[in-house]
Formats: sequence, C-alpha cells, structure tokens
Amino acid sequence: MNAADIVADAGARSQGGLPRVIQGGMGVGISGWRLAGAVARAGQLGVVSGTALEVVYARQLQLGDPEGHIRRVLARFPVPEMAARVIERYFVAEGQPATEPFKGVPMYGLQPTPALQELSVVATFAEVALAKERGEGGLIGINFLFKIQLPLLASLYGAMLAGVDYVIIGAGSPAPVGAVLSKLARNEDVSLDLKVQYAAPADDFKVRFSPAQLFGAAVPPPRRPRLLAIVSSVELASHLVHGPDEAPDGFVVERSTAGGHNAPPRGRRQFDAAGQPIYGPDDEVDLSQIARLGRPFWVGGGCASREALRRALAAGAAGIQVGTAFAFCEESGLEAGLKSETLRRVRAGEACVFTDAHASPTGFPFKVLGLPDTLSEAEVYERRRRVCDVGYLRTPFKTEGGAIGYRCAAESDRAFELKRGRPEQAQGRKCLCNALLANVGLGQRRSGYAEPALVTAGDDVAGLVRFLAPGQSSYSAASVIAQLTTPADPLAEDEPAPPPSGAAR
Repeated sequence: MNAADIVADAGARSQGGLPRVIQGGMGVGISGWRLAGAVARAGQLGVVSGTALEVVYARQLQLGDPEGHIRRVLARFPVPEMAARVIERYFVAEGQPATEPFKGVPMYGLQPTPALQELSVVATFAEVALAKERGEGGLIGINFLFKIQLPLLASLYGAMLAGVDYVIIGAGSPAPVGAVLSKLARNEDVSLDLKVQYAAPADDFKVRFSPAQLFGAAVPPPRRPRLLAIVSSVELASHLVHGPDEAPDGFVVERSTAGGHNAPPRGRRQFDAAGQPIYGPDDEVDLSQIARLGRPFWVGGGCASREALRRALAAGAAGIQVGTAFAFCEESGLEAGLKSETLRRVRAGEACVFTDAHASPTGFPFKVLGLPDTLSEAEVYERRRRVCDVGYLRTPFKTEGGAIGYRCAAESDRAFELKRGRPEQAQGRKCLCNALLANVGLGQRRSGYAEPALVTAGDDVAGLVRFLAPGQSSYSAASVIAQLTTPADPLAEDEPAPPPSGAAR
C-alpha cells in the first residue's frame, strides 16, 4: 500500500469518529491555512493558529495579497461592508517595498475600537474559511492561548462564523470558554474575567464582546464547535470536568517535551548544568486518571511515531497531537530559509533545542531551536533594541491611580520599571511577538533593521530525519500522516468512543 492509500485509509477511519492525529496549532502563522487544510484533506484534524491573526492579515494585505486568497475568501464574509473596511484600511495594491515598515495594528485594551474588533473577526474568519476550503470537507480546528485574553472573544466569533469544528486552548485554565462558545452560538453577549496584577478582589475587570453591537441583526447564529482544553496535569483536567463551568468536550494532554511554551515544573524549581528547568516524575501525567474522567483525549509531546500512537490508544486516548513534524513540512508557514537550515541540521545530527526558562515574557519555559542569525544567539539578542509594539504578551496591571496599565518583560528596561516591573523579571526576556512574525516572513523593519526570528521545536526535532526520504530535502504533511497511521495497527480497528453528549456535531 502506498502513502496515498495509507492517508486515504486514515481519513476513512476518522470519518464519523474522532481524529487519530491532531496537528499542533503552532506559533504565529506556522500552522496556517495551507498546512491545516492539507492535514484535514488527509483525514485528520488540521489546526490553524489563532495567535496574532490581526497582525498577520494586516501585513499580508500590505504586501498586496499576492495570490488574492484573502480578498477572494472575504467575498464570502457574512457582512461584506465590514470585510471591505478591513481591506480598505490595510490593502496596498502593488505591495509595499520590503524596506518600508508595516503599518501598525493597534494593541488591544479593555475597550478596543470597533475597527480592531472587526479586524479580529474578519482575519480569523478568513484563516478558518481558507483552511476549510483547502481541507475539502475535512475537520478544521483553531488553537488559542488563554493567556492572550483581550482579542480572544472576537477571534472565537470569527472562527465560528467560518464553521470551525474544534477550538483548542491552553496556556492557562480555559474554564469559562465552554460557556462562551455556547453563548456565541446564540449570538449572545459574552465576557471573560481579566486577570489583572495588583487588582483587589472587589475589582471587576472584564473583556467583553457583543455580536449584536458589532453586527446588528445581520448574522445568523453560528454553530458551536467542540472544545478541547490543553492540560498538563490531572488536577486541572479534573477541575475542568467537575468544576462549576461548562466542561470541555475533551483534552489534549501536553507533556514537557512539546515545543513552544511548556508548563513550569511542579514543586521546587531545579535547573540542569545548562540552565534548563528539570522535569521529574511529578510532571508526568497519569493517563489512566485522565481516561477515568470520561472525555476523549489526545497525547502531545514527542508523539510523532506509530509506536507513540499505539501507546496512546492503549492508554485510552483517542489519538495523538503532533506539532514539530508538521512545523517543518512543506505546507507550514515557516520561512523557507529557516525551514531548510533546520532540516539540514537534522540530517547532519546538529539540531539542538534548549528549554529556556527566561525567554518568554509570560514566565513560562519556552523551547528554543538553535539557528544562526536568530534570537537563539546571544549576540543577535544583545543587538536588538528592546521595544514592545505588537503587544500580545503584555501583562495587565492596576496602576496606583486605579487604571489598567500594560507592561511586557521584553520591552525596554526603563519602560518596564516605570510600570512597576522589577529589573530581574526582564533579564533574558525575548520579544516573541516580533520574532514569531519574523519566522513567517512578516517581521517588522525599522530604519533598515529587520526583526530577527526565534524558532521553537519539540525535544524530538532530531527525529524529523525519518520523514526525509533518501535524496529529499523536504517532506509533505501527507507523508507525516502516512507514517503515523497504518491499517496494520490492530488498535486502530475500533473507533474511539463518541464525544460526550452536548458536544457540537
């Protein structure tokens, strides 16, 4: 049986049930609509990243939307006048010169302008709609970081307008999100409690979104997608199922070997000789306890193999989540030079990942792939001027005057300290917002200086060599799925249990 037949069989076995493989929703634009569509077309769950789509689409429009996909799909947006306003604000017909800086997108606050909310809704709709189109009827999900709360509600609504099948969310406890999805499916107003440093218990800081206020009565209620919460402990998963909030429809159990942000180690912080946080037995998740919660779950982190899929199924999982293998395939949004250099290093046995406890402004450990001319190199990091002008990872705090301020540990030291930040909190912090945009060829330029990239990958990056056929320098998403799934797998003969009652279909 050839690769195409294996993929077709994998797709057939996922129809009517749950996907065996969830493609990770990585970075900013890495898990773009082309990648998600390719995975969905092969019968598994393709996932787009919902992070910073406002900036991604504003910059792509400024580059002239060369292939016309954005303008084409926005012709199907439910309120054409809204899509037209977004295009008018950002589209540059000939594409702006590479030497000119991109026009900025306003940073979110508690009271965003209607124009900014429109951009969130329109950009997220476009990303999901393009993925659905490319996926030819396959399943499409969208991944969010709960820590990035300010644009979340508008972005969820945009994804739902495009018919997204799954919402996958982590980086915090997404307990309120299930109820939010149910309310948005009725076009009701929604809100989230905003976590604000130094706020008193009596303070009431909320992120709000009103479909009726933004759209009027022009949009019929969208379908509610399934919700998968990303967890790294049994305690959080149990709280989400048994707590007072609307429970998620399933879980992705993400281990510390996964790329991107990791949950901090439990207990007393310890570091190895290289300065990496040490994870121990307390950080391992007992999958049998997750299974007893009665919700379908997938296992992520170092799972890009048939054997990992078999182990996950044997433990009661519905399947696996795979990120790194898809992040470097042909369809991913990673800039071509970064992709080819990574795969060259993989072939040469030189690929190296470092779990950096200080890189991310969030305070969470962040896995960094060592590559030349990126922020993984000390001299590149020291050369960059510290500036925060994208702002997704800013921390809201209550000022001494009672207002809401925003600070980022990767902004200038002086600005950070003026906003009640401690100097030691800023040491070693890297601007992930600008770096992740540079990863996909959308980095900002300032007076001739181009923002450097910073690439993340899981601990199993060296294992990408198994996807590279002899004489080949790249591989496709379909070939990854072909290697992960096989009809010879006896555990794959039975479909996993159907989703719990109340899940969207």
